[in-house]
Amino acid sequence: MNIIDDLKLQYKMGGIVTQLIFWNAALFVLPWLFFTLLSLLGVDIDYMHYVSLSSNPAHLLWKPWSLLSYAFFHSGIMHIVFNMIVLNFSGRLFMTYFTSKQLLGLYVLSAIFAGICYVLVFYVLNINAPIVGASAAIMAILVATTTYYPLMNLRLLIIGNVKLWHVTAVIIIVDLMQLRSGNMGGHISHLAGAFFGFIFIKLLQNGTDLSKIVSRVLDFFANIFKKSPSTPFKKVHKNYQKPVEKNISKIITKDKSQQQIDEILDKISQSGYDSLTKEEKEFLFKVGK
Repeated sequence: MNIIDDLKLQYKMGGIVTQLIFWNAALFVLPWLFFTLLSLLGVDIDYMHYVSLSSNPAHLLWKPWSLLSYAFFHSGIMHIVFNMIVLNFSGRLFMTYFTSKQLLGLYVLSAIFAGICYVLVFYVLNINAPIVGASAAIMAILVATTTYYPLMNLRLLIIGNVKLWHVTAVIIIVDLMQLRSGNMGGHISHLAGAFFGFIFIKLLQNGTDLSKIVSRVLDFFANIFKKSPSTPFKKVHKNYQKPVEKNISKIITKDKSQQQIDEILDKISQSGYDSLTKEEKEFLFKVGK
């Protein structure tokens, strides 16, 4: 199994958190490679200008997608590495209690909400600056988990045992302290994302799942592009015959391949994907084709 096949398998088996990390990483690396190649050929295009969120509301008229696309692009290697570490941490905690659709819905909706808050605040302050990064959506996921279970025990390197709300409180306090810094827009979006994460859980506890908005939109587009099987109508004449009774065994045996898949999935859930042997990875990849 080569690296590409290994990455495909990790993407397929890793769940929504891993998939979000893959999307962010791909949208960081692939456009950079493509437009760097173009610059070597003498064509200079600032692609970040088209995906970043501008604080000028008028820019949304010609690039409305930027209200969401900014949350999947990053300005530098350290920016994306730090964000993906926090996304993996907070996303895994969130998935302890909630579903993949709820995490994706929270990511998308919190990014849009934080983007709107950022544009409104900077427009009022008459500041013109673009913003990129998944920080606001990640902050929403972290605060949502903290709101649901603030007393969750965590063991951090060097520090030791702490509660989840301790970690979240420190991050929010840092954002509040740096509101007047050069990255004021980033901290505003972080706090807006945190607020949305809190509201998301409170509404969910009252029976309102906002993530269904995103799920319905995705399902709508999926149904549009899904090919419906069209088979020509055929009129078939059949002679009726009384069905012959057969002795059917009451014992259902599980297929050996399915049994092996179940065992490997159990191993992943207990010890992680990296605990698999080379043969187990290759088996999963062949089955997934």
